[in-house]
Amino acid sequence: MAEIGAAVTEQIYTIPLRAVKGTSKPNRANRAISEIKKYLVRHMKSEPSQIKIDKSLNEKMWERGRENPPSSVRVRAAKFEDGEIQVELA
Repeated sequence: MAEIGAAVTEQIYTIPLRAVKGTSKPNRANRAISEIKKYLVRHMKSEPSQIKIDKSLNEKMWERGRENPPSSVRVRAAKFEDGEIQVELA
């Protein structure tokens, strides 16, 4: 990851993942990652291809298996001058 100090904008968000529970069980962890990206596209005015999810956040989504991701997650999102957004656990 690039240095957080070099970020143009840095925000801490609590992202609700309630919509994930309406998905079939085998697809819930994948849907949680998609919901995180969708939330950040809306709130940080970016493209989905520019969002980079940190390894620790990905592991947090998958730590209880693919059928039971957390119902919300707190993240730190940093947007850089080139438009890239890096997301990690807060």
